[in-house]
Amino acid sequence: MIKGSETMGTTVDASMQWVESITVLRLPEQADQQLQVLMDRNNEVLLSEQEQADLAALAELSERLSLVRAEALQLLGRKPS
Repeated sequence: MIKGSETMGTTVDASMQWVESITVLRLPEQADQQLQVLMDRNNEVLLSEQEQADLAALAELSERLSLVRAEALQLLGRKPS
């Protein structure tokens, strides 16, 4: 069991297996590919308003997953690769 850091006054105990599973969270392949396509098209200034909204949502989700992975790695005493 890993004793988590306190967030908003709450401490959560989690199994090593669960924390390890968090370290490999990624966007599903199709969503990651779509994010890459939208980023490429954005560099060329070719996005519609809906595509801009999709890009923002996928980028935010990707960033949040990265932060959660980093926190899990920190709990395990490892650094992100």
